[in-house]
Amino acid sequence: MNKIELQELANGDLQENFQKALEEVAENMSNLNTPWKNKREIIIKLSFNQNEARTDCSCNISVQTKLAPVKPIETKLTLEKSRDEIIMQEYGKQIRGQMTVGDLENVDFETGKIRRVEDFKES
Repeated sequence: MNKIELQELANGDLQENFQKALEEVAENMSNLNTPWKNKREIIIKLSFNQNEARTDCSCNISVQTKLAPVKPIETKLTLEKSRDEIIMQEYGKQIRGQMTVGDLENVDFETGKIRRVEDFKES
């Protein structure tokens, strides 16, 4: 049987598709949002289908990747229900309504009240 070079098969399309798959794998491996421990795969499949006379066949070539999934992004939401509506709101590292250290600049420590912008205009 004569030799068939894989890089020349299908006018070089197998080689080209393999190279694209390899780049996908490398990108997935370097993505910090994917688990480092997961294995990645490149699957090259050649399927042959011949005619009844066994004088001709077609070859279907596929190149597939199995990549590590990107980690899900997590956030926190509060949920409040009133008579008329349901309110869902995202919050960050602090509890909604909680004061930050920066807010202390706006506190009147004699009265314990938070000064509003209008209060600063009077000072």
